[in-house]
Amino acid sequence: MLNRIILMGRLTRDPELRHTQTGTPVASFSLAVDRDFKDRSTGEKSTDFIDIVAWRATAEFVSKYFTKGRMAVVEGRLQIRDWTDRDGNKRRSAEVVADNVYFGDSKRDAEGGSYGGYAPSPAASTAPMGGYGAPMNDQFAELSDDGELPF
Repeated sequence: MLNRIILMGRLTRDPELRHTQTGTPVASFSLAVDRDFKDRSTGEKSTDFIDIVAWRATAEFVSKYFTKGRMAVVEGRLQIRDWTDRDGNKRRSAEVVADNVYFGDSKRDAEGGSYGGYAPSPAASTAPMGGYGAPMNDQFAELSDDGELPF
């Protein structure tokens, strides 16, 4: 059997970190996930609000680095829970138990266009740039293609 879900959306609220009686961390949050199609009558996309639960290290990671409005990619499994409300009515709810949570946006996007205080030095701005905009380190030599490489 297969029960895997991958979702990408924005947090609707800050994650709530709690601990079980045995001290196990558990975080709960909700994702707003836009549907891929538009409503015929309004021309707007519908949004689903999906409850997410993360345990242990994943819970601590989410509560430390994610806040309301941040884009997240959640990989996990669907869990259906049956429970009884205060009035004695039987209820059912669905939630995703997160195995992994990844950043769905860059730190720049999350902070409104800044890198949180990083300012390159004047020397770095004239150096050749490597991957992800980082200055290249002089320790690495340039490879030349003499036709002998297998790729």
